[in-house]
Amino acid sequence: MALSVEELKTAWLAALAHERRYSPHTLRAYRDDSGRFLSFLGEHHGDCVTLSTLQSLSPADVRAFLTRRRKEGLGPRGIQRMMAAVRSFYGYLAREKLADGAALRVIRSPKLPRTLPRPISEADAVRTIQEAGENEVPWIAARDAALITLLYGTGLRISEALRLKRRDIPLADSLNVLGKGNKERAVPILPSVSEALSAYAELIPFSDEKSGALFLSRRGKPMSPRDAQGLMQRLRSRLGLPANATPHALRHSFATHLLKHGGDLRSVQELLGHASLSTTQKYTEVEGEKILAVYESAHPRALTKSN
Repeated sequence: MALSVEELKTAWLAALAHERRYSPHTLRAYRDDSGRFLSFLGEHHGDCVTLSTLQSLSPADVRAFLTRRRKEGLGPRGIQRMMAAVRSFYGYLAREKLADGAALRVIRSPKLPRTLPRPISEADAVRTIQEAGENEVPWIAARDAALITLLYGTGLRISEALRLKRRDIPLADSLNVLGKGNKERAVPILPSVSEALSAYAELIPFSDEKSGALFLSRRGKPMSPRDAQGLMQRLRSRLGLPANATPHALRHSFATHLLKHGGDLRSVQELLGHASLSTTQKYTEVEGEKILAVYESAHPRALTKSN
């Protein structure tokens, strides 16, 4: 018995989760994007979407869908992600020999504006760690200082940091991290990072569940990325930091500051878990832009040219 379109969608998402190890966040986005696409096809053709509908997809159908989403306010990055989801779905259908998705191959995704990472300065990173440790509740102060120290001292993604368990403390000289795409990497642990985490672990007021999360909320529940973002938002407000001072900016800062002080590009790539060296190379351009800005504002020739 042939599967329905909804069953095919479910099977595709299950394959992404179990075979490709996609993150829950990506799976949720792909589920939503593919759902919008299928709903649009139903409206566009005035009928229930079937496998036959998917097999007869035309470039005009795809362009109409893109036009609809742009009118709804979706920007280039959202369009690109949405197209990635639809192409992935059709890739699954092609592997199952159900539809080839030829119409998608003639549609180009929009080019994204080139953006560079936005780290915070070394001085602001130090100030952020110090301010994070200022809280009237000792264990909360230790937790916040430990988390910020960990993010800046290792370059971990916030999701990777929050996966640490209490049984992992005390940390060894390096930490094995499972990153994107289920890829494992070893990250060296500085003594200051290890000390901050151990100091926090000693103060946790909740029962010592060795299998439980290390970073906990005030109620003893595992800390969420939203909790970490809220922490950085409060620190931004207290220190007058720019809006780009987010948990992820600490990862950018880790990479930028390492390269600034002579770190090897390949080594930084491995520490960050980047699949492509070109992703890491963006951090070298950050310092280049700063140098150019100083030149343009201070060099006599630049001043003469602007005047």
